[in-house]
Amino acid sequence: MTVDALPSREQALALLHEWIENPNLRKHCYAVEAAMRAYARKYAEDEERWGLAGLIHDFDWERHPDMERHPVKGVEVLRQKGWPEDVCRAVLGHATHTGVPRDTLMARALFACDELCGFLVACALVTPAKSLVDVEVPSVKKKLKRADFARNVNRDDILNGTAELGADLDQHIAFVLEAMRGIRGELGM
Repeated sequence: MTVDALPSREQALALLHEWIENPNLRKHCYAVEAAMRAYARKYAEDEERWGLAGLIHDFDWERHPDMERHPVKGVEVLRQKGWPEDVCRAVLGHATHTGVPRDTLMARALFACDELCGFLVACALVTPAKSLVDVEVPSVKKKLKRADFARNVNRDDILNGTAELGADLDQHIAFVLEAMRGIRGELGM
């Protein structure tokens, strides 16, 4: 791959699968990819580029599961492999502790979708059928207010990401939920 060329989805998946063994983390990456592709279509942006940013954003988490290294060390690998700089910066920006500003719409969308995708999975898992089809926006908003539900999900990131994207919270939840429903078979939900 030439420097700054966009890799294929197959190349990105191969890297993701090489670095991530946990099927749930892989599914999280697929969910964020789906949300990013949907937002790219909404904003008439490059769906492939945005999708790959979502797919690869957490690829280094199993090897670097701490704030000192994730996603900085992963982005070093992406840069060595010639990934485009805008994708690398979006991946860096999805983690607030890096200090990398989210100065593109793609970076803001990635930040807005990441934690929300994880939260929506948690919401689906407590429905009787464990299905995204049964998740509704009002119940998601109620669960967002409960500190005892999905404790590892950063609510501030969800709310701040939604605001940075310039979206209404209800609409953002519904939009991401619909994108995830589109791949519910792949997600097992």
